[in-house]
Amino acid sequence: MATEATTSDAGSTRSLREEVERRRTFAIISHPDAGKTTLTEKLLLFGGAVREAGAVRARRAEKHATSDWLELEKQRGISVSSSVMHFDHDGFRVNILDTPGHKDFSEDTYRTLTAADSAVMLIDAAKGVENQTRKLFEVCRMRGIPIFTFVNKMDRFGRDPLELMGEIEEVLGIDAVPVNWPVGEGKDFRGVYDRLNEKLILFSGGNHGRDLLDEDIVEGGLGSDAFAKALGDQAEPLAESLELLDGAGAEFSLDRVSKGELTPMFFGSALTNFGVSPFLDRFLEMAPCPPARESDRGPIDPASDAFSGFVFKIQANMDRDHRDRVAFVRVCSGRFSKGNTTRHVRSKKPIRMANSTLLMGRDRAEMAEAFAGDVIGLFDPGVFGIGDTLCDEGDFNFPGIPSFSPECFVRVEVAAVKKRKSLEKGIDQLVQEGAVQLFREPGGGSATLILGAVGQLQFDVFRHRLQGEYGVEPGLTPLDYRLARWPQGEFDEDIFRFSERVRIFEDRDRRPVLLAKSEWDLKRIEEKHPELKLAETADPSRLTSAS
Repeated sequence: MATEATTSDAGSTRSLREEVERRRTFAIISHPDAGKTTLTEKLLLFGGAVREAGAVRARRAEKHATSDWLELEKQRGISVSSSVMHFDHDGFRVNILDTPGHKDFSEDTYRTLTAADSAVMLIDAAKGVENQTRKLFEVCRMRGIPIFTFVNKMDRFGRDPLELMGEIEEVLGIDAVPVNWPVGEGKDFRGVYDRLNEKLILFSGGNHGRDLLDEDIVEGGLGSDAFAKALGDQAEPLAESLELLDGAGAEFSLDRVSKGELTPMFFGSALTNFGVSPFLDRFLEMAPCPPARESDRGPIDPASDAFSGFVFKIQANMDRDHRDRVAFVRVCSGRFSKGNTTRHVRSKKPIRMANSTLLMGRDRAEMAEAFAGDVIGLFDPGVFGIGDTLCDEGDFNFPGIPSFSPECFVRVEVAAVKKRKSLEKGIDQLVQEGAVQLFREPGGGSATLILGAVGQLQFDVFRHRLQGEYGVEPGLTPLDYRLARWPQGEFDEDIFRFSERVRIFEDRDRRPVLLAKSEWDLKRIEEKHPELKLAETADPSRLTSAS
């Protein structure tokens, strides 16, 4: 039953259900270099969260993107870690989950998608549906979350919009309905035509995409004198394209959007800000508010009285001066109130939520309350794990967080490191974030340390952070292992005593794990020992493999 407890905001009073219904929590997914972080920054600009949009590939004197706060992100101009931003716009509370696009950071992206209620799929107008976009789309489809499409970089000459629309339908198997349509392209890109309201939105002004733009709204319909005067030579091509759409395109249905069967399409240029504001306004109208979340005890109503949420990310050293760890918690129901005590389901212990913050990239602000759909940061003294459920009442768990088996491995050259204690502390804290896994020889200490990750770039990030945050310069030597598997139940360790291609190690929780050089090597072991049961994750009962 929903509570009628209220909150104050600029003099207004809202019920708990009203707070839930005004929230929009979404992730932005794309192939690398499609402009995802740039779009995120422009949404913050139009939402009033920043006064000037930051540059993703910034010069030394320029402002960096809000969502890219790690030093490596600023240097390379790529996102290597998911970040959370929020702002209020037109009565909505907007929570944006910016995710890395590169496949080497896909585990972080997949985990973050579990906290989203919808997704914005960003497509490069010149390249169309690319490989990583397709993979992330399938993850969204499996979760059944609505997908909205923003075709970016219309300020450059690219592919025909009708061709892009057809590719989305053919490659992704989802109907696409343009909500607006571009007026021109490349240097002639001037704005968009709003198909639902039958009006032109033309843009002018701006400082290289850093500031808000002036908009010219032209109404009266395609055949009107106002349209002809505003468009000139572009009037006829636009009319022809719209006629084709009306005759052959699917009909717009918000119900089908909510079921993940249809994606609304928008066109624009995040770099120049053209089309960003119309997209934001329409998206907030169409996107879903936080739904009931499934648990092992049934769906949890977001407007129910009792607080609940789950941990989907852990980040160390967001405040380098204090070397702290922050657990990212997606609120699923009730009201989060600072200082309240809730239950940590895995440990069955009460936890007082005293040190809590609202996240804005690297920045944090003290907060008093939050509601379903919000993402809060909780100070983690070392008790939280990714996938943990927090709840005031009952004893339920939200579904497990996807986990990947490592595919790349390196050995840490411990003997060459002078600051041994700093090395051990850095590895221990960074490994707890979950992107890189740690393995040791059975019963061994720090003499042999092996790191495993989904992609090689994770090791570059790991090395860079050890240097910058812990003052350690580690040597990492590549190994020729290609996968890890966790034996379940009792087994004879002597099976692997003389094996060169499959060796037994321990993970950071002292559980046995096999590192193998190929899938074939593991299959051979399983054929010889059918009693041996192997899992792709360390805890298959709680974690769901997404590899």
